[in-house]
Amino acid sequence: MTKLYEKLIKQCPSESEIRRELKKVSETVAIIPDKYLLMTILNCLDLTSLNTSDNKSHILHLTGKINSFSGRFTNIPNVAALCVFPNFVPLVKEKLTVKTVKIASVAGGFPSSQTFRSIKLAECKMALESGADEIDMVISVGSFLSNDYAAVADEIREIKEAVGNKNLKVIIESGLLGDHENIFKASMIVMDAGADFIKTSTGKVNISATPEAAFVMCRAISYFYSETGIKVGFKPAGGIVTVNDAISYYRITEHCLGKEWLNNNYFRIGSSRLANNILSEIAGERHDHF
Repeated sequence: MTKLYEKLIKQCPSESEIRRELKKVSETVAIIPDKYLLMTILNCLDLTSLNTSDNKSHILHLTGKINSFSGRFTNIPNVAALCVFPNFVPLVKEKLTVKTVKIASVAGGFPSSQTFRSIKLAECKMALESGADEIDMVISVGSFLSNDYAAVADEIREIKEAVGNKNLKVIIESGLLGDHENIFKASMIVMDAGADFIKTSTGKVNISATPEAAFVMCRAISYFYSETGIKVGFKPAGGIVTVNDAISYYRITEHCLGKEWLNNNYFRIGSSRLANNILSEIAGERHDHF
């Protein structure tokens, strides 16, 4: 590993620090949110459809909902991106008319990352060639847990080289890593290897995003930025459904990283169910637009 990694890995926050700082954050979450904050969060959502049952009709319907959003809700910003499986990227590219909404694709052996590296690389390239603006990939969790950190980093570097100036969001699958030290370590490895975002989870395992994991990852981003000047984004995902859930992750990001991160260039939330709840809170009545 690099000298930068060796230096920063020693700065993992302690359990007591995590508890203390999250208690401070919880006090700000209890404050009734204003509509501006809620609209900011909505504009940071990666609207997601990653189900085994996904089909052309479903993806067309979801894309149409994004296209029609601004006509129905004229003063509310749209979501940040639509995240789909690679095989649906050409369809979204053809039908999506909203230029501000990016096309994100899970690629590289999602969600298990258990396939040949050459296939991961090819899948990422194919998604980009089909029109994806962003790639969400999963680290090789098995390699990480067997302490083969070089393999994890080398794979990300190779895929980032292929992705080029497009966003590469790297999922560390925090719920499988066992402890906060491993979450911090994985975050540092993937940032050092070139990730543009670090993301908590696929949403496909028993434990997805947690406030504790989010705090550790945001603190890792802060340390990395202080050493390199490189701003890496943060994306909590998996099990984030309620408005309070979303505000909690927003406030953790704000607490650790400051207001510069509170836009969709550096902060995203991955969710398939949150958008309607946020929208309803903004409008003051129930809306199931998405």
